[in-house]
Amino acid sequence: MKRLILTLLLTGAAASPAFAHLDPAAHGSLSAGFSHPLTGADHLLAMVAVGLWASLIGGRALWAVPAAFVAAMSAGFLAALGGLGLPLIEPAIAASVVVIGLLALVALQVPTAVGMAVVGFFALFHGYAHGLELGGANGLGFMAGFVAATALLHGAGVALGLGISAVGGGRAGRIAARLAGGLTALGGLWLVAGA
Repeated sequence: MKRLILTLLLTGAAASPAFAHLDPAAHGSLSAGFSHPLTGADHLLAMVAVGLWASLIGGRALWAVPAAFVAAMSAGFLAALGGLGLPLIEPAIAASVVVIGLLALVALQVPTAVGMAVVGFFALFHGYAHGLELGGANGLGFMAGFVAATALLHGAGVALGLGISAVGGGRAGRIAARLAGGLTALGGLWLVAGA
């Protein structure tokens, strides 16, 4: 049973849609916003990595770190809609995948507030990119959609981390969860190399 659960978790974590981002200017709706984080490897990897790292920190971080990401991402989105400037958006997004994946790999134990600040910093760039991609479409529906999808991806990362740890049991399970973070960081490096 443990092997079946582990196989299902790893299969779900490895699966990614094989299509590009929707054009939000043409599809600025709740459903377009919901599908947006699911249609790019950078978004998928970063969002799941946040949940994975939160699961390795444990305690209050299980919900507070992902919540900080969602809040800061929303602020970044609103900043883009408001015309505020933010430099180095794409490099910061790529760095977020690598850095958060590495944080999970080393299972860096930090106070929850520090974890929230780290992911919040990167989330600003993710949200800002969502806002730039929106164009003139319906901002609130699109925002509600990507906030919901992001929260679900964070939940998947938390479940992945906790599930791998539980199935592997004790130290071995924690090492396996950390290796999933390492794979996320490698995915981020692959994205950087492909850019």
